[in-house]
Amino acid sequence: MGAHGASLLPPPPPALSIHTPRRAGAIGDADADGEPLSPTARMFHDFYIVAVIGLGTPIDFEPARAGLEVTLVRHPRFSSIRVMDGPEPRWVRTAVNLDDHIIVLDLDRAAIAADPDRALEDYVASLSTLPMDQSRPLWELHVLDFPTSEAAPAVVLRVHHALGDGASLVSLLLACTRSAADPKVPPAMPSAFAAAAAAAQEAPGARRRARPMYGAAPRPAWSAGAMALAAWALSCAVLAWHTAVDVARFVAMALGLVRDPPTVFAGVKGVEFRRKRFVMRTLSLHDVKLIKHALGCVMAMTNRRTCFRSVLFVNLRPTPGIQQLAKMMESGKHNDLKWGNRLGYIVLPFEIVKHDDPLDYVRDAKKTVDRKKHSFEAIATHLIAETVTKFFGIEVSTGLFHRMISSTTVLFSNMIGPAEPIEFYGHPVAYIAPSNFGHPSALTMHWQSYMDTIKIILAVDDAQFLDAHDLLDDFAKSLERIRNATLTTFKAQVKS
Repeated sequence: MGAHGASLLPPPPPALSIHTPRRAGAIGDADADGEPLSPTARMFHDFYIVAVIGLGTPIDFEPARAGLEVTLVRHPRFSSIRVMDGPEPRWVRTAVNLDDHIIVLDLDRAAIAADPDRALEDYVASLSTLPMDQSRPLWELHVLDFPTSEAAPAVVLRVHHALGDGASLVSLLLACTRSAADPKVPPAMPSAFAAAAAAAQEAPGARRRARPMYGAAPRPAWSAGAMALAAWALSCAVLAWHTAVDVARFVAMALGLVRDPPTVFAGVKGVEFRRKRFVMRTLSLHDVKLIKHALGCVMAMTNRRTCFRSVLFVNLRPTPGIQQLAKMMESGKHNDLKWGNRLGYIVLPFEIVKHDDPLDYVRDAKKTVDRKKHSFEAIATHLIAETVTKFFGIEVSTGLFHRMISSTTVLFSNMIGPAEPIEFYGHPVAYIAPSNFGHPSALTMHWQSYMDTIKIILAVDDAQFLDAHDLLDDFAKSLERIRNATLTTFKAQVKS
């Protein structure tokens, strides 16, 4: 585990031969020829996830290395290479040398002393243009062992998106952590997330899952009466109509028939190859919950009226429980646990307008979210992508995916994090800030909760957004205005 500079990674080698070294006793569930790549994993040619993890104490390398040896290194995906030659692309297990994956940086000390936050930001931005060595498992852990304003040191995990969807990878990362209060137990998650994970953990191989946030309401009992059954039937008819409209819009965007108008947020041609900058800001999760409960809605942090669109990736596979993932890494086998990318897409309209009442932004956003919940858009778009790949090939489906993303303006995602302080191989975690790059968008918004905070992370085209911190300031001010308006409304209701 030596010291390296920012230009460490060599260009990717030619396609690999199937004759690769295999780790003894770690065959997992794949046969001798490896495990086929999913259609989504094949579409994600150069799509990466990057997560900055701020730590509360200086790094002790020995326990960190020992922890990685018994967790990530044993995960089937993190110990496999992606073989693209032959009749079908596949994952093949291989030996993992941690020295190839842990990169300790030796950056310019003068730049670090002058502005450590900027030094961290600049280095993470450089990762968006560095290739990843395709002859190794597609992940790296970069160590930046200097203090910043929010943490002592920081580590940056860069993972190829083909290894899994964001929700699964964040869950896997959390499975490598422990509660700071009791290092023997996994971290406590928010109640709703924990309940869904517990339900999935009851029968790991079963198809049972918590009811999704989108779709139809359960059919009432026959004894509920004709009116209740008629209302349910009408709801199903509306659901079918919404789904048809959403799918038609999705197809029109994928075919390039509908595009967002040009704005300052829209990416230029080739934006996926340009350097991205990742900026972040910590907001109060309490403020978000206050607004949510006061208005009876889910905060989506959206403003409305000029029309452009955002794409929301939806994980359609039940998110593995932390205990299940820990067992997977312990055994080095899948253990019937589904893993990989199974994503659907939801296109959310964003409109910009000036409201006198800040709460109108939230009310408008709630209408949009409620409408999208009453649709099978995510499932339908996933099936479309799989069908196109099956009948027309990966090149066609990749082209449609690229055109669909290019036709929108913003990529949006959010993740639920632990509700209590956690430790990463014995190091207290100060914050978690994931994002992604490699897709044709100039602006990606990501929200990550952790304890009583919510971290907003923007991935922006470095040349197009000259100071993305101004945009973060706008988000913080908007949340403050909405919070103050919520408190004012609440006080008025109490007085009346």
